[in-house]
Amino acid sequence: MPTPVAIVDDDDVSRSLWADWIDQAPGFSCRNHYGSAEEAEPRLLQQRPDIILMDIKLPGRNGIECVRRLKPQIPEIQFVMLTVYGDADHVFDALAAGATGYLLKRTNRPTLLAALQEVKAGGSPMSSTVARQVVQFFQQTRAKVGDADRLSDREREILHLLSLGRQNKEIVTQLGISPSTVATHIRRIYEKLQVHSRAEAVGKFATMVPR
Repeated sequence: MPTPVAIVDDDDVSRSLWADWIDQAPGFSCRNHYGSAEEAEPRLLQQRPDIILMDIKLPGRNGIECVRRLKPQIPEIQFVMLTVYGDADHVFDALAAGATGYLLKRTNRPTLLAALQEVKAGGSPMSSTVARQVVQFFQQTRAKVGDADRLSDREREILHLLSLGRQNKEIVTQLGISPSTVATHIRRIYEKLQVHSRAEAVGKFATMVPR
């Protein structure tokens, strides 16, 4: 049986092209493709393809939020972002939301099909420029000795939730604290870790977690 793949992208031309590439590749089939997260989500929960190619910039709900909503419900499905955004914030937000791979839209047919094979084999494909950014990001934001010790227990707890892709309002509900308190803790986390964004904070958190 061919591995079923679905596509979520609002560009009709790109979506049809990728679907043709996949259908012509041995071992894969593009079962469905959709132009928005709102259209895709209920159908993907029913169809459960093995791999979903997901754009980030979508009308309405964006692709990262779509992955964040679907992944807990269908954890066995692998999401690969296929997008024009190659900056660190988008990359790490997507990975924190549950994406397995990250490809840029200029990816050609052989590279895309090789990435699908890699996902099928248990890997995490990334475009070369994205992979380089990931390496540079961790090199530049590697936590200094003592950074983790500067965080309070509550700040560690909130940073852990951020690494799971939780939004502020979800943290408020889960921890039973006010929105302003969450915002204050996040600001202090940024100050203590010397970072300026959620993605950078999550990246430093990854270097703190024992392996």
